[in-house]
Amino acid sequence: MKEEFLKDLKEIVSINSVSVESQDPKAPFGPGAAEALEKTLALCEKYGMKVKNCDHMIGYADYGQGDDLIGILCHLDVVPAGDGWSVEPYDLTLKGDKIYGRGVTDDKGPAMAAIHAVKELIEEGVPFNQRVRLIFGQAEETGAWKDMDYYLEHEEHVDYGFTPDAEFPAIYCEKGIANVRFTFPKDQTAFDEIQGGNAINMVADACKAKLKDGKTLESEGKSAHGSTPWDGDNAIVKLFKDVDEKDCILTKFFQNLVKGENNGKSLGGYWSDEESGEISYNYGVIESQEDAIHLYTDIRYPITGKIEDILKEIEKKLQEEGLDSVEIELLRDEAYVYLDQKGPVMTKLLEAYRDKTQDMSPAKVIGGGTYARAMEGIVAFGPMLPGREPTEHMPDENILLEDLLLAKEIYKDAIKKLVE
Repeated sequence: MKEEFLKDLKEIVSINSVSVESQDPKAPFGPGAAEALEKTLALCEKYGMKVKNCDHMIGYADYGQGDDLIGILCHLDVVPAGDGWSVEPYDLTLKGDKIYGRGVTDDKGPAMAAIHAVKELIEEGVPFNQRVRLIFGQAEETGAWKDMDYYLEHEEHVDYGFTPDAEFPAIYCEKGIANVRFTFPKDQTAFDEIQGGNAINMVADACKAKLKDGKTLESEGKSAHGSTPWDGDNAIVKLFKDVDEKDCILTKFFQNLVKGENNGKSLGGYWSDEESGEISYNYGVIESQEDAIHLYTDIRYPITGKIEDILKEIEKKLQEEGLDSVEIELLRDEAYVYLDQKGPVMTKLLEAYRDKTQDMSPAKVIGGGTYARAMEGIVAFGPMLPGREPTEHMPDENILLEDLLLAKEIYKDAIKKLVE
């Protein structure tokens, strides 16, 4: 079973499935994402499930019968590989007791664990008294979720279920997510060109700039998931530590307001509550155009916060610092997720986790955003075990093989409890 699992996972990891805009109706999120969907559906069909490719926007695999539709929401797209890998990012590599490759934790590895959980239950003859639907998205990492929008408009809504795209024991709360663009008039900066970062929801691992006086600057950092910027080392922020151009509004912004902080205290946009903790800021991408420099920022805010109020406080701080020419634009706002920890679905999932691990830890709050936001009744559930170092969105993304196989067993038990 392990060898078959790894063979299937290797096939999907080998595909560069970064989601990109495409005009091809057969590959609306790019050829890589389309290939990953096709091969995943083919695997599910081989294992006895009924599959459907929904106009290439999204796909799913069904098994069982009954009134309830249990959804398992996975995504097959990945963030860009970036630099700093010691192995080939698009090849599943076993080193010691870990497997490496882009997507092994987020979210191809967990998706394959869910597929094989259903496969093994079918082979064991477990009665599926409710229907299970594995749903495979292709645009989770973009934040736009056009794949899920299509599903909700054209396909049957699920009643409850989980997404294997976070941490164990389970996630009962996801903070709000906002994407914000700061625009700086280039003629008020000392910069002629600047480029840094790969994605708004990744900590920037490199940044390069050219000043108007011809001087060049370059910095390197460490990538991490945008929801946990403290796990990385932001190259954009680092580049501005040694800039001497004090009249430059971009320099003032970083040196006076950002200050290397992840919680926005000096920026004026700090927020915190007891239920979901502190706000976080990830300055993910910076780029120059002819007359402006744009800074794209990923904000994860607590459940008592409103992004409009937070941005008003930032605008006030900009004015106090004489940076009123800096424009702020809200590009995206996703409301928080908050679910009853004692509800029937959460209870069954926690039972499955505790049965397999003997760990009685409570459910958690995260800053990450999962497909749990896409549909009501969905809980983020695994695959990362408590205490493990997060590697998603980082170079050398990896997971202990033992952990991923344990996640498969937990999913298998959870599905069995739900369908029975």
